[in-house]
Amino acid sequence: MKEFYQPPFTMTEEITGLVIEIGELVGAVKVYETLRANPMLRRANRIKTIYSSLAIEQNTLTLEQVSDIIEGKRVLGPQEDICEVKNAYEAYEKFRPSPIG
Repeated sequence: MKEFYQPPFTMTEEITGLVIEIGELVGAVKVYETLRANPMLRRANRIKTIYSSLAIEQNTLTLEQVSDIIEGKRVLGPQEDICEVKNAYEAYEKFRPSPIG
């Protein structure tokens, strides 16, 4: 019969919590590294995030229109909706979260 391995420590809720936190941070770093390595993916995700966030708030512009506005192109649509896209993009540009924390 095999004997069970007894680690030199006792698992506690604190240790479990720290292991979970470490896992979350490792995941955040991996995502950050993926996006940093691929600026086109980061830009596409930023555009989709802005579009989705504004659509929830009843913005009527399409994903293509949002993309065009961010690229500096002229778009036909409600001026208020266009302004929301510009403001959201500007806000995202000012807020660049660190990969950890």
